[in-house]
Amino acid sequence: MQTGTQTFRIGPIEISLPVVLAPLAGYSDLAYRRLCRRMGCPYSTTEMILDRCVSIRGRQHIALTATADDDHPTAGQIVGNEPETMAVGARRICEKGFDVIDLNFACPVNKALRRRRGGYLMGEPARVVEIVRAVVEVGKELGRPVTLKVRQRNKTTDGEENFWRIAQGAREAGAAAVTVHARSVEQKYSGPADWDFLRRVKEQFPGWVVIGSGDVLTPESALAMVRQTGVDAAAVARGALGNPWFFHQVRDLQAGRSPQPPSLAEQRDVMYEHFAGAVELYGPQKAPAIMRKWGIRYARMHPQPKQVRMAFVAVKTPEDWHDVLKRYYPRCD
Repeated sequence: MQTGTQTFRIGPIEISLPVVLAPLAGYSDLAYRRLCRRMGCPYSTTEMILDRCVSIRGRQHIALTATADDDHPTAGQIVGNEPETMAVGARRICEKGFDVIDLNFACPVNKALRRRRGGYLMGEPARVVEIVRAVVEVGKELGRPVTLKVRQRNKTTDGEENFWRIAQGAREAGAAAVTVHARSVEQKYSGPADWDFLRRVKEQFPGWVVIGSGDVLTPESALAMVRQTGVDAAAVARGALGNPWFFHQVRDLQAGRSPQPPSLAEQRDVMYEHFAGAVELYGPQKAPAIMRKWGIRYARMHPQPKQVRMAFVAVKTPEDWHDVLKRYYPRCD
């Protein structure tokens, strides 16, 4: 089997493409996951959800944990720092219907770090392993595999000892897979990702599913990561923002075809669909504000990106959104 065409498994779940949709705060909601799924995405993860908030009934929290029949397999990702509350959050994630429990120990945003969550825990490997053990017990009871997301190290000047302790402990505790962002927590998303580190991780854990993350900005780079490092899959984050066609383009490359950019008419149809999904998820009052950031992302593909971007920035109502599409995205191009 050729590198870049293989399937892989997370526990009992077979995933048909070695390129998956990464969790992105503010972006990886049900509306966008469904779009990506229709474009060939085989697996996705929700945006990060605080363990104590999984069952809150406010509309925003309901949207965070929403799923649907055409949104599988998908992991529900939780973040926290106490084994007991993470185990409770994991149980609630399973009740919501997600197929995998994913644990975030990688988030680099200041709010998470100040509250000793996410990437902060890269400095506390014993606690991370304790959390993984507690959640794996829930996963075994409910028949859900458990995965985790980590980073290479905490600060750029730190060694990698904590990573290896976390990885070894999580593997022994029964985690089905690990997603490794090949930058330090301190780097966040700047500077080149260390793909050689991903290669070393996979060499150290040849029988464990390793998903690589970092600098997967094009379909070509996604397959290059798999080929060059030996990881089981590449997780695409920023590269798929405003480009749900990313996964179809990966499949084109696998089949020996040149990836084709979507026409303006195709972009228009997808943006209509995306907006309708946002209205269903958030309601007509909130959807326009949420979709403005998406319009800015979609505008990058347009022949007049600056003009279209400014038009989306001005969107305040559903009518405004549809007017932008009618003005800049003709049905025939």
